[in-house]
Amino acid sequence: MPAKKEVKNIGIPGIAPPKEKCNDPNCPFHGTIKVRGQIIEGLVVSDKMEKTVVVRRDYLFYDRKYRRYEWRKSLIHAHNPPCINAKQGDAVVIGETRPISKTVKFVVIAKKEGVSVG
Repeated sequence: MPAKKEVKNIGIPGIAPPKEKCNDPNCPFHGTIKVRGQIIEGLVVSDKMEKTVVVRRDYLFYDRKYRRYEWRKSLIHAHNPPCINAKQGDAVVIGETRPISKTVKFVVIAKKEGVSVG
């Protein structure tokens, strides 16, 4: 019987697995949760919850009445595995999963290197 792989391939191109290991069952690399659906980039605005971060996503919205674009934002709660450990100010990539709790339906899959706001 072949040896069990330590890190899973989550099937998203351009996302490298983390260097650290964890035993979190809700980690897409070391646990059993699968990433499917949307892949979103955003900025961590809060990391005060345990194993959860709040990610702000800025996007353009077209207002038909005034025929202009306006910036809008949405706040998304995402599970933060210990092997990634994103902090406030980090730019992250999150992926959609099955619901983990009432408000958490995304998981952090990578930190964007070289991008951090203070």
